[in-house]
Amino acid sequence: MAIAAGDRLPDGTFLVMGEDGPEPFTLDTAGRKVVIFGLPGPFTGTCTTAHVPSFQRTADDFTAKGVDAIYCVAVADPFVMKAWQESMGADKITFLADPSSDFTTAIGLNFTAPPVGFYDRSKRYSMLVEDGVVNSVNLEESPGTCDTSGGEALLETV
Repeated sequence: MAIAAGDRLPDGTFLVMGEDGPEPFTLDTAGRKVVIFGLPGPFTGTCTTAHVPSFQRTADDFTAKGVDAIYCVAVADPFVMKAWQESMGADKITFLADPSSDFTTAIGLNFTAPPVGFYDRSKRYSMLVEDGVVNSVNLEESPGTCDTSGGEALLETV
């Protein structure tokens, strides 16, 4: 079952690129207001042209509304996530690799589409989490659209 408003966010350990290579990153939402958005894949069309740019564009507005951090989650390795973040110039977003889809599956937002080589990937979504509890979730019906899950749409719920 997919995560919904009012649910407690499950613990999540991701990978990020550190000074000496991949490092674990534990998502800590205790006492914090954070934005998490998930997407099907780095360097893919809508993810690159719409989803990430929408959060980079609205990052300062989220900060002004008390959001402590913005996290982008994808089922990918940390090397690809770091290269993608750098290529996008997305310096206001923390990119988190969920290589085994553990977190994505735990929140019930995974999908598989063999014709395009996607296995246990993330559906396109955005959520606002306060002190570990999900306040709102915006889920796209189609992985190729970014209407309800973009930065501007989530900003209206903060």
